[in-house]
Amino acid sequence: MTIGDFSRATHLSAKALRLYHQSGLLTPAAVDAHNGYRRYAPEQLADARVIRELRALGLPVDVIRDVLAAPAVATRAELVSEHLERMEARLEEARAVRSLRGLLDETSAPIPITHRSVPETLAVAITETIALADLGTWFQRSVAELTALADGGALRRSGPYGGEWSTELFLDEKGSASVHVPVAAEPEDWALEGRAKVVRLPPVELAVATHRGADETTPHVYAALGEHVARHELSVDGPIRESYLEGFPGIDPHSVTEIGWPVFRISR
Repeated sequence: MTIGDFSRATHLSAKALRLYHQSGLLTPAAVDAHNGYRRYAPEQLADARVIRELRALGLPVDVIRDVLAAPAVATRAELVSEHLERMEARLEEARAVRSLRGLLDETSAPIPITHRSVPETLAVAITETIALADLGTWFQRSVAELTALADGGALRRSGPYGGEWSTELFLDEKGSASVHVPVAAEPEDWALEGRAKVVRLPPVELAVATHRGADETTPHVYAALGEHVARHELSVDGPIRESYLEGFPGIDPHSVTEIGWPVFRISR
């Protein structure tokens, strides 16, 4: 996997991946001797997810190294159990704890992956370059702005709200973010206020996985989708496209989101 695809699948930036390489936590599968370009194997996605969640919990590098080296789930769980108990007493960090427990459970069912051909779509969108750290706040504010337009009658919504996230947003911790609402007809200029603009989303072929529930489990679906694409598809360097079928991630705890990874279909 290219570093860009690996970053998209794990939500780890190039800076973080470089740090984990230097510390010996996550060594790339191959490094080009001439330009230093790093490539990763799909099998490394699981370790990357564990590292990301453990770092979110504040575990030091040496403890994380021991967790990754442990041969059994029970041993890994024992190494972090004391830290998990402290984290579970704190509401905000409990979300990361639940996600980590899911990673330590080897009995999880595989995530189904389907394909979809999406035609060109007329939409009203809010698109800006943002820092990754600001994504949650930006997303909530932008969704509120779009829903206010739709609820106020300025738009004739023709499908579920959606979002597009550039590779740079995850890889460089700064990049293009966009939320949109498909519309049946182009609204009048006067009907749009604020940051919203009329756009035509290009047609795209997607490998699609569905996420349900709490936002902290979203990385599991992203990783499964990234692994599938690395093994069975030809990844396209385009934005990840999300479709919010029920509610919004990070806002509604029972939301349902389709996550689409752009691919070039080489088999059907």
